[in-house]
Amino acid sequence: MDHLEQGWFTESDTWPGAGLSLQVQEVLHKEKSLYQEIMVLQTKSFGRALILDNIIQCTEFDEFSYQEMMCFLPLCSHPNPERILVVGGGDGGVAREAVKHPKVLSVDVVEIDERVVKLSQQYLPFMACGFQHDKVTLHIEDGFEFLKNNTQQFDIIITDSSDPVGPNESLFQKTYIESLKKSLKPGGIICSQVGSIWIKEDQDTMIKLSKDCNANFKKVTLATISIPSYPTGNISFIMATDNEKVDFKVPAYSFTSEELDKHNLKYYSPDVHSASFNIPRFARMAIPHLNC
Repeated sequence: MDHLEQGWFTESDTWPGAGLSLQVQEVLHKEKSLYQEIMVLQTKSFGRALILDNIIQCTEFDEFSYQEMMCFLPLCSHPNPERILVVGGGDGGVAREAVKHPKVLSVDVVEIDERVVKLSQQYLPFMACGFQHDKVTLHIEDGFEFLKNNTQQFDIIITDSSDPVGPNESLFQKTYIESLKKSLKPGGIICSQVGSIWIKEDQDTMIKLSKDCNANFKKVTLATISIPSYPTGNISFIMATDNEKVDFKVPAYSFTSEELDKHNLKYYSPDVHSASFNIPRFARMAIPHLNC
């Protein structure tokens, strides 16, 4: 179908039998990079929106929920998250959040498509500001190659990818999970987005990845959050570690109310951290390889 029609953008390919539409005031930019189609839209109700291969990546209205939770669920579960790696994350949002944790010393962001970075800096400065922090180093290269050259280097590895199509398909394979394991320090934590618990195709991805994680890690779990601009208003994160002392539901570091205000955190809090791992019964029954 035509994703841009009569003043509306509709994402339908990732949501079988349904679609999510945003009313568009202006197409700010549209191009095909070496890796994917990129659009930046000015929408009526969701502000600016980044679209890759006709899939909504983030909107100005609700991006904070994804960035904060994808970042602080793993960081606040780790006793000492000093070195962070973000694979993907070309909009800068996860990097923006990661530097707020008081124990973080460095954040490496590995993005394969430089155009995503450049366009985010131009049109989404509220997210791309993450690249300006002195703790953040940006690498324009393939994530697989970066992992091969950096073994046992990171306390946390966050895979901030789009859906498993195009340049991101390799980030949902067993060999990728094995590469993450090799690049983690002992006791490190991985976190990857895996779509919506309400979509059968995404459940299939969760089943596969949880099985692959189980083959490499001692503890594997799933967290789920609310975000209105994603299909079904939901997105989930698979997390894994070999540190048996980690209790994902109980933050190892709890932000105080003063810190939450200081860092302008709008979604994440210690209470929401714990609640996000209490996934609905139907989802836990559908994904048999979760073990905590």
